[in-house]
Amino acid sequence: MNSLVPPVFIFVGHSGSGKTTLVEKLLPVLTARGLHLATIKHAHHKVALDREGKDSWRYKQAGAAISMLVTADELQLVADAVDRRDPEQLAERFLGEADMVLAEGFSLAPGVKIEVLRRACGKPPRCAIEDGLIGIVTDMDEVYPQLPHFALDDIAGLASFLLEHAER
Repeated sequence: MNSLVPPVFIFVGHSGSGKTTLVEKLLPVLTARGLHLATIKHAHHKVALDREGKDSWRYKQAGAAISMLVTADELQLVADAVDRRDPEQLAERFLGEADMVLAEGFSLAPGVKIEVLRRACGKPPRCAIEDGLIGIVTDMDEVYPQLPHFALDDIAGLASFLLEHAER
């Protein structure tokens, strides 16, 4: 399934809707089906990606466009993303070895989206079909009835849907 740009699925929803939990549950199911996965998380607030004074931080401050920190079992990449912040652009630039990318947040970015919407949140959907919405994980049958619906615990069904969509 690997190509130069892996398929990217953006999971959107209000804070507390269960986006992170859903992606966390999808990862082992898709991995068990043989996929090499990558994730991208969008944060609305400033996050310290690298600690001040460390070598990789110093390289970025000195002008490196990309700085990579590699340990025995992990890798952290810090790169300028001013011109390419959308999940598909990030996947093309950095995640070519993945079979599929699961992105969280990015509700305003272009791309294929799955919305997580819970009745308990008491809020309307974040995205419309015109925004790239292709499915909804919800306990609300009345929202976007024309789209495929998945129960909040239907991880296997959602995984199959993502694989089918990625094949197209």
